[in-house]
Amino acid sequence: MSERITSWHGNPSKPTYTPPPGAIDAHCHVFGPMAEFPFSPKAKYLPEDAGPDKLFALRDHLGFSRNVIVQASCHGTNNAATLNGIAVSGGKARGVAVVDPAISDEDIAALHEGGMRGIRFNFLKRLVDDAPKDKFLEVAHRLPKDWHIVIYFEADILEEMRPFIAALPRLVVVDHMGRPDVTQGPDGADMKAFRSLLDSRPDIWFKPTCPDRLDMTAGDPWDNFARAVAPLVADYSDRCIWGTDWPHPNMEKAIPDDGHIVDMIPRIAPTAQLQQKLLVTNPMRLYWPEEL
Repeated sequence: MSERITSWHGNPSKPTYTPPPGAIDAHCHVFGPMAEFPFSPKAKYLPEDAGPDKLFALRDHLGFSRNVIVQASCHGTNNAATLNGIAVSGGKARGVAVVDPAISDEDIAALHEGGMRGIRFNFLKRLVDDAPKDKFLEVAHRLPKDWHIVIYFEADILEEMRPFIAALPRLVVVDHMGRPDVTQGPDGADMKAFRSLLDSRPDIWFKPTCPDRLDMTAGDPWDNFARAVAPLVADYSDRCIWGTDWPHPNMEKAIPDDGHIVDMIPRIAPTAQLQQKLLVTNPMRLYWPEEL
């Protein structure tokens, strides 16, 4: 058994930025607890427990009201840990599932009942062994009509992803903007290619998230990220949602301070109106539409 790893800050700072009332951390995860929710035998990393208690304590510390818990790859297609996080949240969490494409319609309905509102397709080769586009498309057509599809890929495969993305039958959310090289700046090749993808469909959304992953060389305070991403948020303000990415899977060698991650928000969304869209209006549309 590999050694278990910790990828999150033990004592994150209090952000200087205060999120608006009702703000949603729309991209975070839970790990385990392992004794109750074992990790997948195919997991590429074996984390320490980062359960709902830790997640909700962090939510309150950072000034957020709700969470969207995205199924982590270390749990494979068994969504029990994520469903548990939603169940114990007191209505303050919803989720995004990862499923075996052969999942039954009954099991999809059960995921919906448990608070899932989307599924995630992961194309990062270091995290998943197999990403069968044809089977993903088949299951995508069987999703509840108000669900969306989250996709995670890196910038170098954006061109080959385009036909698949174009064929997806639901609203699409791209994790971490498809991991562009932010050192190229707002007009770099990666950002231009990503804008072209956004322009190809009005229902492609994105998460302007993970400065710690995308601006690792320069590091905190992640100035390259702020410079490259702010124009994207301004130009597509109705199509972005934000999250901490806690507990920062695979970031154990460069663990970010979550308070500093929150302090990135006013740098990429400098006005109160942009912040309201990014943190409240847009994620509510996807995850709690019945409350709007």
